[in-house]
Amino acid sequence: MAKTTPDADHTAATTKVAEDVESGNVVASRTGRKLPRNYDAMHLALRVMCLLASLVSLVVMTSAKEKSTMSLYGLDLPIYSKWSFSQSFDYVVGVSAVVAFHSLVQLIMNVRTLLKKSSTISSRNHAWLLFAVDQVFAFAMMSAGSAASGVTNLNKTGIKHSSLPDFCKPLQSFCDRVALSIAFTFFGSFLLAMSTVLDVVWLSKY
Repeated sequence: MAKTTPDADHTAATTKVAEDVESGNVVASRTGRKLPRNYDAMHLALRVMCLLASLVSLVVMTSAKEKSTMSLYGLDLPIYSKWSFSQSFDYVVGVSAVVAFHSLVQLIMNVRTLLKKSSTISSRNHAWLLFAVDQVFAFAMMSAGSAASGVTNLNKTGIKHSSLPDFCKPLQSFCDRVALSIAFTFFGSFLLAMSTVLDVVWLSKY
């Protein structure tokens, strides 16, 4: 009966790992660890969706402006509304722009590393950095969406016990665009939160 030596076993294992890497079943990281291909695919997909969500939020909000007239005490008054008139909407635009830039940079880096058949996360320090940054931006997007929601609700309902009217009736297009932008802001926050979960998974296993 033939016996295999430890050197032969090591060579066979090395060959098997090389074949897996070559076939795309695993991705080799710079630290020598092996990650499943679907992990990096999920990371890449989240970056793409986060980039698109933040861009939609940014573009829709910056296009929110409308002129109309409204009746107040029997008088027809011209009104004009624009996103830049509200600091909360400015906040949404600023945060969305920063998150879009962050997502684009991470997406480019991820594509480059995957083309080299390396992991999208190169080390524990890298994973911790991504976890911290993604978490900060997730909270920032949630904060911006919440602040903008308060202003939008005020425009929709007016102020109780006062004669301030519902501005969204004559400015329906403006309010619809703002609402859509806020929805994508919250969606972007959710995607960033999911990205932090993937970072935690990586840290727990590697």
